[in-house]
Amino acid sequence: MHPLQSKDWEQARKKMGVAALRLEDYLVTFHKIPFTDYKIGYLPRSAMPSKKVLNELYEYGKKNKVIFIKIEPYVEKSKFHPASGGTNFKLIRSAHPLFPSWTQILDLTKSEEEFLKNMHPKTRYNIRLAEKKGVVVKEMSNEKGFKIFSQLYFDTCKRQKYFGHTPRYHQIVWNSLKNNISHILIASYNDIPLAAYELWYLDGIIYYVYGGTSEQYRNLMASNLLMWETIQLGKKLGAKKLDMWGSLPPNYDPTHSWSGFTRFKEGYGTIFVEFIGSYDLVINPLLYKLYNFIYYLRNLYLKLKSSL
Repeated sequence: MHPLQSKDWEQARKKMGVAALRLEDYLVTFHKIPFTDYKIGYLPRSAMPSKKVLNELYEYGKKNKVIFIKIEPYVEKSKFHPASGGTNFKLIRSAHPLFPSWTQILDLTKSEEEFLKNMHPKTRYNIRLAEKKGVVVKEMSNEKGFKIFSQLYFDTCKRQKYFGHTPRYHQIVWNSLKNNISHILIASYNDIPLAAYELWYLDGIIYYVYGGTSEQYRNLMASNLLMWETIQLGKKLGAKKLDMWGSLPPNYDPTHSWSGFTRFKEGYGTIFVEFIGSYDLVINPLLYKLYNFIYYLRNLYLKLKSSL
């Protein structure tokens, strides 16, 4: 099970005031459109729903003023057999995915020697440099650790002009997942926090979900050591894989805004994995077209705002 289908995630969403529906093994959340009675559904990181489930979701949506339900299965494209899912049932390829189609996966069953051998030489060098210079990584899966992570994360969002979730959102997520799923790792130098990750672990997979860095001592390569210690933590927890939570595809454009973190992740000897993508189960076709047009205008405004 993916963390976004877990009971802990369901409780987090409910604490945020988001309605949730459990249908068989699927968790669907419903998000109200401001100033209207209409909603948008979201089914993230599940198996591909069967035609039966899709039909039940469609009927539920018709009765509850749902315009569409976005479905983003945790299913690799290379392993997907359309006959086993419902890709021909009222589904449209989404124009606005929330998750990228590609991620990078690292096999954690390998030995330390194999990990180091498969790394990019520059990544291996940076890990050793950070260790030599005195960068220390500790797990701080407590309130103090979350506070440090949160500060670094929002500082990074501000620098990169990234319009992410609110502090309240992250606090609720942490409070809901901290006992079973979420872990905080922090890299420090002379007790100064330089980088922090919030990692999720569930059912044999550790996920690199959120990260933040400081502008201080960037030459110490704290993030490289932090990812190496993420690998060690994953192995300690029993994870078989590390999912990097998103990436550009292989042969990516080096000028793309995501190229930096894609290259960073690639340095650890990952493999690129493509998922089947994002689909919309359209329930109200007319309002669906209107929503997409408004969404386009909103994105255009945000791009203009970030460029100022």
